[in-house]
Amino acid sequence: MAMSVNTGSRLDRLPIGPFHRRIMALIGIGMFFDGFDIYLAGTVLGVTLKTGFSTLPQNALFISATFVGMMLGSFATGFLGDRYGRRFTYQFNLLVFGIASLAAAFAPNMTVLIACRFVMGFGLGAENVVGYSTMTEFVPAKTRGKWLGLMAVCVVTGLPISLLVASLVVPEFGWRAMFVIGGIGALIVWYMRKSLPESPRWLEAIGRTEEAEALMQSIEKEAAQGQPLPAPAAAASIPASPDLATLFTAPLLARMIVGSVCLITINTLLYGFVTWLPVFFIKQGLTVATSFGYSLVMALGAPIGSAIGALTADRWGRKPTIIGASLISVVLGIIYPMISDPMLLPAVGFALTVPIYVLVALLFGIYIPELFPTEVRLRASGIVNTLGRGATIVTPFLVVMLFEARGVAGVMALMIGLLVVQIITVWALGIEPRHRSLEELKRDETAPAVLKGLGRLKASGD
Repeated sequence: MAMSVNTGSRLDRLPIGPFHRRIMALIGIGMFFDGFDIYLAGTVLGVTLKTGFSTLPQNALFISATFVGMMLGSFATGFLGDRYGRRFTYQFNLLVFGIASLAAAFAPNMTVLIACRFVMGFGLGAENVVGYSTMTEFVPAKTRGKWLGLMAVCVVTGLPISLLVASLVVPEFGWRAMFVIGGIGALIVWYMRKSLPESPRWLEAIGRTEEAEALMQSIEKEAAQGQPLPAPAAAASIPASPDLATLFTAPLLARMIVGSVCLITINTLLYGFVTWLPVFFIKQGLTVATSFGYSLVMALGAPIGSAIGALTADRWGRKPTIIGASLISVVLGIIYPMISDPMLLPAVGFALTVPIYVLVALLFGIYIPELFPTEVRLRASGIVNTLGRGATIVTPFLVVMLFEARGVAGVMALMIGLLVVQIITVWALGIEPRHRSLEELKRDETAPAVLKGLGRLKASGD
């Protein structure tokens, strides 16, 4: 068998067809259950508290266990994925999540439920890292933004769906049924994913060229559907060191900074503002029913915002979309605390939710996995996701402190400050991956202009 490989160029020239849709379905449905279960806590904990199964401090531990598990899962999966492959890691974390979810449904007390939730969180954190990264390595450069953005839509659709399913299931079957649904769904997807191929880019990167070539020929045959394929571009791959130390030297250090700042910002926005909305509404004098009604209206902005991000990333570019959505969020974040009218409050809140979820699609789904070479993609994504998830551990304490001191305006001041830092960081240090192959992004000339300028200044000083 001839071993020409050149996987990146060969994958990028394939027409979008049944192969890509199958990969999208296999990964996307797993990502949906990831989102479904992340938002499941809000539908379960109120019932466990009301029935006496849990106490308020135990509910706080449940949430903390989720995020600690996600943080550790994000970190561990990066090393597993780069060492043992995307497919193995994907299947492993989904199996862990599915079994732990079913175990949670039969938890005899809250302590066991919290322990199960920690294990579930581990699987959820891993899914987020490996899912987006795997899809990044399959789709062509020209439409990569749209397909990865649609993955984010799959995730955030879990928010309104979990609220809807809970409203129908919990009154009839209790809170345990929600864990059964999540667990069975995950195990079904685990079985379906046995047909998920390994990433040929990863196989080539680690030197398993014969396997990469055999897989590429199979993929090309499925994608061609009997029609001739366009010739691939010449191999443009520049070997990247698989050593972890390369993440902390130029040009990857700048990308690590960008990824860390962006994920800390977006995680704080999600878990310091969006998930606290019902509490804010109730504290502002609304009834519980009205609070959840307002929250559901604003939750509809999640899939809408993610869809906008998916459809604009390839047209406008990653950096302009991230900076633009951040600026809109800053403006609406300034306005939001000033609103007291009961009709305007959910409308402005919905308008604010949309650009936040544009950022969710761009940052989680598209931009972060593109920043790093195949050889270290999962480890780098895992580390920056770990920092982002770590921020969610301290966020609740900051939110409570700021809300008690300054109300919603205090919370929004934190969010606006982080968004301003994100805008500056992406503008100064970020790269623009739109329509560029993953192999091309390895080149040193993709280093940000700011760093190049500093390098020239240093050289002239010498």
